[in-house]
Amino acid sequence: MSETDWSGCKAPDLAAFEALAEDAFARLPEAFRALCEGVVIRVEDFPDDETLEEMGCETEFDLLGLFRGTGLAQGGGALTLATGQFPNMVWLYRRPLLDYWAEHDETLGHLVTHVLVHEIGHHVGLSDDDMAAIEAAAEA
Repeated sequence: MSETDWSGCKAPDLAAFEALAEDAFARLPEAFRALCEGVVIRVEDFPDDETLEEMGCETEFDLLGLFRGTGLAQGGGALTLATGQFPNMVWLYRRPLLDYWAEHDETLGHLVTHVLVHEIGHHVGLSDDDMAAIEAAAEA
């Protein structure tokens, strides 16, 4: 298949997207990854209805990713889980990410890395400038 022959290509399924997210996470700076101990990364096709309503989304394509939990800045972390408390989680939403990718001039890997860093940044309490520097380091 040549580079311009897309006739045999399919959009990545959930398993392929999970692998893409794992690869993106592995490329992040080690010090940043160390802050993510206990954070679970999940990939779903779309956010659930409750999340869409809570986030004020007009459509199921409005949300690319989401952090849920108690960030480090608020005293959260892997070792501070109370009985019955869910771990901190980052959600990546495959279909909205694919839709965004189709409309913009960037690679899917770059987009997944961007959303992953942004959502983990909420856990860590980073500024937008800090997150941009981490993304740049991951792509170097």
